[in-house]
Amino acid sequence: MATEPAGPHIVVLSSLFPNARQPGAGLFVRERMFRVGARLPLAVVAPTPWFPLQGLVARLRPGFRMGAPAFERQAGIDVWYPRFFSVPGLFKWLDGFFMALGAWPRLRALQRAGRLDLIDAHFGYPDGHAAGLLGRWLKVPVTVTLRGTETRHAAQPALHTRLLRGLQRARRVFAVSESLRQVALQMGLAPDKVRVVGNGVDIARFTRTPQAEARTALSLPAQAQLLVTVGGLVERKGFHRVIECLPALRREFPALRYVAIGGPSAEGDWTARLAALATQLGVADIVDFTGPLPSQALPAWLCAADVFVLATRNEGWANVLLEAMACGLPVVATDVGGNAEVVSSPDLGRIVPFGDRAALKAALRDALTQPWDRTLIRRHAEANTWDQRVDVLEAEFRALSPFTPREAV
Repeated sequence: MATEPAGPHIVVLSSLFPNARQPGAGLFVRERMFRVGARLPLAVVAPTPWFPLQGLVARLRPGFRMGAPAFERQAGIDVWYPRFFSVPGLFKWLDGFFMALGAWPRLRALQRAGRLDLIDAHFGYPDGHAAGLLGRWLKVPVTVTLRGTETRHAAQPALHTRLLRGLQRARRVFAVSESLRQVALQMGLAPDKVRVVGNGVDIARFTRTPQAEARTALSLPAQAQLLVTVGGLVERKGFHRVIECLPALRREFPALRYVAIGGPSAEGDWTARLAALATQLGVADIVDFTGPLPSQALPAWLCAADVFVLATRNEGWANVLLEAMACGLPVVATDVGGNAEVVSSPDLGRIVPFGDRAALKAALRDALTQPWDRTLIRRHAEANTWDQRVDVLEAEFRALSPFTPREAV
């Protein structure tokens, strides 16, 4: 049996976390915090929204609130999925309170077992608000990580107050990008309370292989000019914005192909709508929908491509941009959230205004013809590894909740 690492016991609180029913949910939270769990004792409590009549809604909306098992053990770490009361689409200002109520029995049990010294919440609302309440009830420090939804919630009066209250109760607020740190400062938080700790990239998993080799393995044409996007097939990720550019680009690049990698997510499922759009625009023959792929399959597609594109409406810090760069792939992305902080130089790709189809089309055209230095792009990813991020998080957690070894019982 593996020895548990020494240090304060961290309980991650996140309403978005992978499980057997939704393996793609919140992978970015697990990627980050399981690496912390290799250095500090860690458990996860991932509250799942529940409503008595949600089964009826699910019949009309397949995939709606798929739920989660009560408990899983993932990579040696305990993960619980307690339910909390949440009315679909209504009374969202109550979600933080009900999330705290739903999570409290498990956190109290962990505290009694000597497994709770600090609560680390992901997303400002409802998770951060719930964590602030739980921290008060259980008398433990709280940290909150801002991941991108905070911009929208800060603009909604009913949620703004609860978001702010949760952040005020936290001992430390982490932001995955400087743009999110500015959101917190504009809400009135002290500058020294909010620290940017971006996401990282696994450069051992995402590594360069020759493009020709990757294309052969995937049975892709050697001469194709290949665009690729990875993400949930939902409105926010902007697959449709790329598809709308394809008719004009195809006239200039006859061997053009677009690969859309992903599937439904908690935000919905645009698969049929995207396929219909491609058909309507006469480009269905050059658009490939792979469906969701396991993370170990992604590097081959990234290495086979010419350009990675993410025409997203909102992001905190998109891990997939660094993953593409680790494979030597230039990036075209919209100027939202932390995207410009990741694509921080013209040598790495192009940043375009959100909603400007002409600019997106021009950037894709440029990216397909530009002679990119893929070694330089890879080096940028190598400067943003997970180990660097986890060093910061470990130091913060140890400082916020100093570890006193417990006597053996």
